[in-house]
Amino acid sequence: MTTAHQTLEERTKLAGNNKFEMLLFRLGEAPGSGQRELFGINVFKVREILVMPAITELANSHAHLMGVANIRGQIIPVINLPAAMGCNATKGLNILMVTEFGRTIQAFAVEDVREIVQLDWSQVLPADQSHAGGLITGIARIDGAVADTRLAQVLDVEQILRSIIPTTVEEINRDVVGPVLVLPQGGKLLAADDSAVARSVIELGLKAMGVPYIMTKTGQEAWDFLQTTSENIAVVLTDLEMPEMDGFTLTKLIKHDPRFKHIPVVIHSSLTGTTNENHVKSVGADAYVSKFAPRELAATIRSVLPAHPLV
Repeated sequence: MTTAHQTLEERTKLAGNNKFEMLLFRLGEAPGSGQRELFGINVFKVREILVMPAITELANSHAHLMGVANIRGQIIPVINLPAAMGCNATKGLNILMVTEFGRTIQAFAVEDVREIVQLDWSQVLPADQSHAGGLITGIARIDGAVADTRLAQVLDVEQILRSIIPTTVEEINRDVVGPVLVLPQGGKLLAADDSAVARSVIELGLKAMGVPYIMTKTGQEAWDFLQTTSENIAVVLTDLEMPEMDGFTLTKLIKHDPRFKHIPVVIHSSLTGTTNENHVKSVGADAYVSKFAPRELAATIRSVLPAHPLV
């Protein structure tokens, strides 16, 4: 087994134990304070780190889109991440962080990369929507829960990407998601996702299908709700990366609890790829679907239900 395969396998095992690895980096001076704050991204989303290559500017593009770079024969958009987050990169943009998620590849220019740290998702607290204009999903306590611990802001990279490079997404309506779906025994769908943009897309799709739902922001919030509610939950839709408790752990808890193990669980994530999909099966999830694909999401929800009467 190669070192790369060993590393990937080790990181996959971490995900099954509510742990993950986060790449820490800096974007320059924060507005107002002038401090150089730490930011973080899940290592699973990072394909490679490069010294800044030549950038070709694009005419009439977003102010935070620096242009495109030719990386190993692939033309990849490059986003000025400090500018997007309102920071001033006083030391220059020297590093390119190439990421892959949601079936797309893009690069983020950063001031410098610091280190990779291993964290438990319980060390990440959900961020209020007002924080950084909704561009961060959590605050990570790097050294645990002690008072003087370092803090890092966990970026909502999906939200950042969509605000700078809008994608052509088909309108979410009945023609896309299919006819009204009546859940078994008048049940509801329980969803968990920490990204505001993802929640909004999920809600549009569920409303178009006529599916009643409860929306939560973390796996922990979803698990707490499931244990205390009198609602009939017919299906669970969960993201993988979330503060407090990830989707892998939520799925395992559901599938190992006699009260809930009959409930279908659909993983809905931007962390696409064979490794993640195989790991999803190992924790007992019933299906896996990529984010921001409403037609596929609707079809997947229908496929995991034992019966779905249409009206």
